[in-house]
Amino acid sequence: MDRRTIGPFQVNPIGLGCMGLSAFYGPPADHAQAIRLIHEAVDLGVDHFDTAELYGRNEALLGEALQGRRDKVRIATKFGPKYTFDDKGNRTGASVDGSPANMRRAVENSLRFLRTDVIDLYYLHRLDPGTPVEETVGAMGELVAEGKVRAIGLSEVSGATFAKANAVHPVAAVQSEYSIFSRDVETVLLDHLRTAGATLVAYSPLGRGMLTGAFTRDQKPGGQGEFRSGEMQPRWAEGAYEANLALVDEIKAVAKEAGGTPGQVALAWVLSRGGDIVTIPGTTKLANLKSNLGASKLVLAEEHIRRLEPLADQVRGDRYNATGMAAINR
Repeated sequence: MDRRTIGPFQVNPIGLGCMGLSAFYGPPADHAQAIRLIHEAVDLGVDHFDTAELYGRNEALLGEALQGRRDKVRIATKFGPKYTFDDKGNRTGASVDGSPANMRRAVENSLRFLRTDVIDLYYLHRLDPGTPVEETVGAMGELVAEGKVRAIGLSEVSGATFAKANAVHPVAAVQSEYSIFSRDVETVLLDHLRTAGATLVAYSPLGRGMLTGAFTRDQKPGGQGEFRSGEMQPRWAEGAYEANLALVDEIKAVAKEAGGTPGQVALAWVLSRGGDIVTIPGTTKLANLKSNLGASKLVLAEEHIRRLEPLADQVRGDRYNATGMAAINR
């Protein structure tokens, strides 16, 4: 794989988003299997691992798995969103706290869980409407000066917010959803990043699995803890889901002609958008990991790219519900 730059370091263009090993996609993966997957990823050349405070025990899992391998990888984690619970342990709400005090609390926990003395890339996971981004980023910059963090990032912000933050301290990367189906960053963010020399870290480049072609009208994700089956994900709702699967048929057709899988086409498309973009697809399966990494060798013809171009405008449903959409591109 070629190398791509994030701030002071370089990574392979296809990393591993670790969220699904612990949260949001049904029950957590078996602990031993998750450890083995991370080990296999390192052995296969993955050197960019993404986690967050929000993802349950995910930081601790990653910290355990990377013992003895820390010098081979870059670790990114995030802070900001917080859940509230009632006295029975039921989740009652969520908020975002980008205050310097919360950042200090969160970073010390992350360092402990990750079993490291420095975090390579530290993000504000969502913008806190109650704390000016300049204040948050100024405090994050102090972590860089103290050697606790190598570079800082933001997630799901607008170009204007990025510019304000970057004027206070260099922002190495912005993490946002970007895929054949989700292209809003092209109008609200990408030009600002390129002007500043920052990197786009594309999460959900496989459309939360939809672009892999693994799902059918009769086989849809569901079950306890699976957020694609709830109201959080309008693209997976009845009606929208079937319409969007019809669009995936075109990705399948391109994959057949290009000699790859639909998922490889989806990843190759994102990587083809510029050398300043890296991806962090997630998986819990070794076969999927190997397939994802194979996308680095797939080159899409101009004809194939033209055929994929109109799909985003035909997608049914937003990428989050109204509450989720209100928290992005701000």
